Amino acid sequence: MSIEAVSPPDRDLLRPLRYLWRVPWLLVHIVLGIMLCGFVLTWNRHVVMKNGREPFTHRMIRAWSTGLMRIFGLRSVRIGQPLPDAALFVANHTSWIDIELLHSQRAACFVAKAEIASWPLVGWLAASGGTIFHRRGSNHSLAAVMQVMVERLREGRSVAVFPEGGTGHDGVLKVFHARIFQAALDAQVPVQPVALRFARDGKRLIDAGFRQHENFMQNFLRMLGGAPMDAEVHFLEPVPTHADGRRRMADLARERIAAALEDKPA
Repeated sequence: MSIEAVSPPDRDLLRPLRYLWRVPWLLVHIVLGIMLCGFVLTWNRHVVMKNGREPFTHRMIRAWSTGLMRIFGLRSVRIGQPLPDAALFVANHTSWIDIELLHSQRAACFVAKAEIASWPLVGWLAASGGTIFHRRGSNHSLAAVMQVMVERLREGRSVAVFPEGGTGHDGVLKVFHARIFQAALDAQVPVQPVALRFARDGKRLIDAGFRQHENFMQNFLRMLGGAPMDAEVHFLEPVPTHADGRRRMADLARERIAAALEDKPA
């Protein structure tokens, strides 16, 4: 078992130096992202993976996300293999960086909160990448999101969701909402749990994502100046489908993710 650790207090003498080189590279990388969305995704955004063959657009998304991770000092590590072709990926959620972490290994359409759509630049980039926006607390919005998810999956596009319904902190894995699993049943695609785990020197960092009462900008700046660490993407055994038991599917997916978060990677 790995040791869960809390990051040391932010008395890092190298933090100002990291900002000096990471901020300019981040700005350059954002420009590259705008070019990617403007010249690649706009005319090729609906391409899908067929027979396990990854299209050029997906490789570009993965390359850009991997580069963004490196700017933030995160080394993306894949453990296991993602399912080919259309699949519903369900992952734990600790931070905004989770989307880019999973994208560094497998391009997919994400379901994200509707507020992101109004964020300057970020909302446009997310929409260009196929993000499905959901207004939390609205059953009408959820029904519409579910319909879009099923359509995307039937078209052969993979969809990724965070079934906790929001970000957690301090290593807490919340209960998974079962209704979201209905989309995989309706589209007849497999469900693969994905555990997102941050570690440094082999020890899991439970506060690498959002800390309690920390907002987006505070987390963004803290991570941008933080010391390097590993960002692990564990692709786990797919969950068996149960036509009349999506609650069981949700619980089993959560169990497998919880086990991967606790176990020390090989």
